[in-house]
Amino acid sequence: MHSDTSKVELLDDRQEWLRFSQPHKPTLHGSDDCWDSHVVIQGMHCAACAFTVEEALMSVPGVQSAEVNAATHRAKVVWSAAQVKPSAWMAAIAKVGYGALPAADSSLRQARHEESRRALWRWLVAGFCMMQVMMYAYPAYVSREGDITPDMVFLLRWASWVLTLPVVFFSCGPFFGNALRDIRARRVSMDLPVALGMVITFLLSSVATFEPEGVFGAEVYYDSLTMFVFFLLTGRWLELRVRDRTAGALEALMNRLPDSVERQLPSGEFERVAVRRVMVGDVIRVLPSESFPADGVILQGQTLADEALLTGESRPQSRGVGDTVVAGSHNLSGIVTVRVVQVGEGTQFSQIVSLMENASLQKPRLAQLADRIAKPFLIGVLVLAALSAVYWWPTNPGHALMVAVAVLVVTCPCALSLATPAAMLAAAGNLARHGVLVRNLQALESLAEIDTLIFDKTGTLTQDGQRVTQVMTAEGVTPEYALDLAAALAKHSLHPLSRALVQAHDEASGRSVLDVQDVNEMIGQGLEGQLDGCLRLGSAAFCAPKTKGIPDKAEVCQVHLCRENAWLASWQLSEDVRADAVQTVQALKHLNLDVWLLSGDRPESAQQVAQQVGITRAFGACTPQDKLSRMQAAQSQGARVAMVGDGLNDGPVLAGAHVSMAFGNAVPLAQSKSDLVLMGGSLLVVAQSIKLARHTLRVVKQNLVWAAAYNALCVPLAVVGWLPAWLAGLGMALSSLWVVLNSLRLTKGF
Repeated sequence: MHSDTSKVELLDDRQEWLRFSQPHKPTLHGSDDCWDSHVVIQGMHCAACAFTVEEALMSVPGVQSAEVNAATHRAKVVWSAAQVKPSAWMAAIAKVGYGALPAADSSLRQARHEESRRALWRWLVAGFCMMQVMMYAYPAYVSREGDITPDMVFLLRWASWVLTLPVVFFSCGPFFGNALRDIRARRVSMDLPVALGMVITFLLSSVATFEPEGVFGAEVYYDSLTMFVFFLLTGRWLELRVRDRTAGALEALMNRLPDSVERQLPSGEFERVAVRRVMVGDVIRVLPSESFPADGVILQGQTLADEALLTGESRPQSRGVGDTVVAGSHNLSGIVTVRVVQVGEGTQFSQIVSLMENASLQKPRLAQLADRIAKPFLIGVLVLAALSAVYWWPTNPGHALMVAVAVLVVTCPCALSLATPAAMLAAAGNLARHGVLVRNLQALESLAEIDTLIFDKTGTLTQDGQRVTQVMTAEGVTPEYALDLAAALAKHSLHPLSRALVQAHDEASGRSVLDVQDVNEMIGQGLEGQLDGCLRLGSAAFCAPKTKGIPDKAEVCQVHLCRENAWLASWQLSEDVRADAVQTVQALKHLNLDVWLLSGDRPESAQQVAQQVGITRAFGACTPQDKLSRMQAAQSQGARVAMVGDGLNDGPVLAGAHVSMAFGNAVPLAQSKSDLVLMGGSLLVVAQSIKLARHTLRVVKQNLVWAAAYNALCVPLAVVGWLPAWLAGLGMALSSLWVVLNSLRLTKGF
């Protein structure tokens, strides 16, 4: 106990915070020195547990918000370092009966293994005792009156009581512990009716054993008790295994960084240090089978890097001197020396983990509805069980109590609470393995319902890079000088056309880029700055007001450069359509989707790309407002719209769509507005993601229908006394297990 306390207090060291926290992004209300911490909650079993932990955390001064997901057992805590330390809010979690471990803690896997081992032992003990109790109960079922003497009946009952003790005091431990914790907190959880049923059955059977002539002495129910405990533990243990499997991709990504790495000393020797001690500029040595702990550049060595979970690229990538490596990727073959260029939250890995952690904490609408229903449903279960006992009591008090037990056990809404999150998380894990990060779990439900999909052109349907194919200049202006001026402006923009001009300048000359002052970017139009007068770089419409007119021969070009009243140069750039763009559009049409193309490029260019890939509805020369207006017009007519974009001018339409996707190399604004981030270069995952989302929604509906139908069928049977306790336990375990196994289908294929 002391070691656990000291371990928690160790987390109060500010240098330890980066293991499981990152600085909180400031809001309008301010959030000086606030942190987002991600922890795994131990001991949770249902939605009520999540509510309990959330309330406990919010009661701690300095904790600004808390989100707990009952399916993933993960929590996000936003707290102020000026008011509270991690040990304080972790103590609040422990006070209500749960444990907490940092999400990236190296002991997390060991803790999960211990939890699984304890669950297995409880199951084995329950199973062994159940078989022995059934053996002692068998004579009572097959014998006729008078075949067994009263002394033998008492002996068999006493032996069954002894064998039931390990089941009650060991195997039932989690049920009783959770129920007592919730009673102290004056809450109703899913374990309360189950634990109540176990206690009633054991006490009733004990009274019958030691007072066979009493009012309850007609029959004992040790066989029913041990059987339904065994069935419940079977379901819980399998759920635990399945949960670990469905969350495998998520956890594999989040825990991908090593705990330590070899860092070079000034003497040239290497020492092993904790990864959180590594700083930008350090030189580290990464051995085969280790993960790269930070973004960096290889100084020495040659290797193959596995970047599958980060980029979706399944084949190992060759990396040598001068190549970049990213945090979280695996070093497969050789020893390499790397100079660190980015650590912590600045790495691509950290951004991906942040996206997935936030997604794993979200509760889709259907899950929220199930959680809201669960609590009043449980209260109704307790009332119904009491009424059933009252109704049957005059006939047979012992039978009345067992009817109440059957009602308590069979109506536990575990399957209802698991129905949605189990399916959503299984689908999110599958998508993550294929390089699609789900920022918002609700997006999977929205994605399944779309009927219209809008593509941006540049960097989405076409390759990200473009190349200059033609240049025209005014008299007296050399192409080299014009490119120098254009690159001086273009370096201030992330637009693909700007990047292409900067790349052309870098490849064509060794000259440094000129310094332009007061650069402003008009999104979707162009750039303006000061260098010996006002310079403009952008579309013809953007440059025309500053010139006497662009020559007719140059109007076919996409990018124009002008100064004050003079046209200086124009460039024609070409782009290649993605190799899988045609296949993607065909797949989307097979899914009965209406596919559009909205582009800020010239109408001719937009139409050309649309014809190449098979899109009939294409619009060019669209400003960000034009894109948004066209999409809103479709939405006003009832269309459910998804947007796939890449670039600054896609921000508004990405935010306005029912669901949005952006490529992993998209600008940060586009990613911040998107619901799904496509980490790889494949466009085909768009169609595959929609197909999986539709499958996910079908599975969710199947789960909900099954949970509702199971209760509608079994509750009346339990109330009229036709459903024994052991069969009620089997039904409850099988209903939850069916929901989880049905959701597990979503982890297969893509």
